[in-house]
Amino acid sequence: MEKENKIALWKIIVSGLLLAAAVAVEKYSDLSTWQLLLIYMVPYFMVGWDTLREAGEKIFKGELLDEDFLMSVATIGALAIGFLPNTENQFPEAVVVMLFFQIGELFESIAEGKSRKSISSLMNIRPDAAFVERDGKLLSINPSEVAVGEMIVIKPGGKVPLDGVVVEGSSSLNTVALTGESIPRDISVGDSIVSGCVNQGGLLRVRVTKSFGESTASKIIDLVENASSNKSRSENFITRFARVYTPSVVAAAVLLALLPPLLSGSFMAAFPTWLYRALIFLIVSCPCALVISVPLSFFGGIGGASRKGILVKGSNYLEALSKLDTVVFDKTGTLTKGVFEVNAVHPLGSPLESTEEKEKKLLHLAAHVESFSTHPIAISLRNAYPHIDDGCSVENVEEIAGRGVRAKVNGHLVCVGNSKMMEEAGAAWKPCEKVGTIIHICSDGEYLGHIIVSDVIKDDAKAAIAELKTLGVRRTVMLTGDKKEVGEYVASQVGVDEYRADLLPADKVSCVESLLKDKPAGKTLAFVGDGINDAPVLARADVGIAMGGLGSDAAIEAADVVLMDDKPSKIATGIRIARRTLRIANENTWFAIGIKLLVLCLATFGLATMWMSVFADVGVTVLAVLNSLRTLR
Repeated sequence: MEKENKIALWKIIVSGLLLAAAVAVEKYSDLSTWQLLLIYMVPYFMVGWDTLREAGEKIFKGELLDEDFLMSVATIGALAIGFLPNTENQFPEAVVVMLFFQIGELFESIAEGKSRKSISSLMNIRPDAAFVERDGKLLSINPSEVAVGEMIVIKPGGKVPLDGVVVEGSSSLNTVALTGESIPRDISVGDSIVSGCVNQGGLLRVRVTKSFGESTASKIIDLVENASSNKSRSENFITRFARVYTPSVVAAAVLLALLPPLLSGSFMAAFPTWLYRALIFLIVSCPCALVISVPLSFFGGIGGASRKGILVKGSNYLEALSKLDTVVFDKTGTLTKGVFEVNAVHPLGSPLESTEEKEKKLLHLAAHVESFSTHPIAISLRNAYPHIDDGCSVENVEEIAGRGVRAKVNGHLVCVGNSKMMEEAGAAWKPCEKVGTIIHICSDGEYLGHIIVSDVIKDDAKAAIAELKTLGVRRTVMLTGDKKEVGEYVASQVGVDEYRADLLPADKVSCVESLLKDKPAGKTLAFVGDGINDAPVLARADVGIAMGGLGSDAAIEAADVVLMDDKPSKIATGIRIARRTLRIANENTWFAIGIKLLVLCLATFGLATMWMSVFADVGVTVLAVLNSLRTLR
């Protein structure tokens, strides 16, 4: 593309110099009209040959009335008008029109190249090679040739070619191409790793879990490349408008050239004047400013959103984002992290011990008793006390369904579980007013205290809701399958307007359908979920927004918009980008139509010049294209 643009630029420069030379020759010589035509044809063909060829090819294909055809007819008419009686030649004007048309085409190509380069640089996450271990050797091969289960090596500074699990090494990953965030992500043995990241630290050995075609990088690239297939209402309107508008103005130009001379009583005397006006009419009528700039605005908006880690599957969804009135959130994994964490420790113990010592003792016992369990709560207890390898003996571990776990820790019978387990152990347990799962602990029948484990609210959840309200989102709703008190607590913490608890997946769909009926006409509703178990609701909303995270296939498949870093605050960013994109597209539409209608009216009454027509077509196109480039920022 860059090479083609350079060639086009040189043609424009050389043609401009030849045009200046031709004007000088005309001014300081007495050549005939035919001789001058031959001189002007040199810069004309140099700059306009591609346009003439395109127009000719489309005529044979039956594709008339596009900008190449209109420019060819208008400029050939301008070259021919000088041979009519009592007229002056329009050779310079014909070359200038074609010259400026090519300048407009060059601007369009450069702008589109910038948009594509913006996305391709962002999505330049597909590596050319993968280092795979085979027969004791490290081979560099195409990632598409690596099989699931093979071992690959990712060197420091190298791109991650395929999704997998780290089996050796630790490092930090640059995930900016996927999430838009510059903060590195630490990774070690046992962690999942996705293609598209850059290894910033040590050497990693990774077992491949997905083929190249199914990898995160491939899916994201495919998603962005195909985003243009889902057109917005604005783009569809422009396409339909051009189909009706262009034939209409061509017919009007023909009538303008023939009807007034026929009615004047002296056809040949009036024809040159009205033909000149009709040619101006044709040049102005080119809809390229609209046909180019509006799709380019949306293309730039999708690219700008992608750089922020917001993947939009089409400009129609970008348009829907700009009109959001109601945003419905799933709770777990969306407003909360979706993982259990210890958020409070309430020990009893001896008054001689410090609170810190009592809390540590409580966590120590709970972690040891739960040391062999795979339950999420057990994992959260072990994470809260990471020093489990401290030499304590753990024996006779017994998991009791619906109660908890008990075991002998250093010879003492320790029970970790709910209130029923405490009652069975004869321990006088204490209630707790904090919201969450309460884990009671006793040792040899003596109650030691309890630990509150709950799903943690995301750091930016409250700010995300506040920002949505600032942007004019009228209604925010949270849906959850959790108990009423949990839903009420999270809703109060993040600031949503309403919440609905104790819901099954089918109930969430019913809630969204009810909310869709309540929203104002012309406005949209978004559902925000984690994309794994919310597919039905994501599909039912006007726009489904998924917390994609790194490598969540379900999210990428199910939603219309994917937030790659799981931050709800990115919704507001997406809305801002969408509204700005729509605003720029509308600016281009009304500016182009307004200028064209004005010059068309002036041309009808003989008040427009060929230079005005050039501005109304090429000038407006260049300005609209430059305005469209603002969406990339």
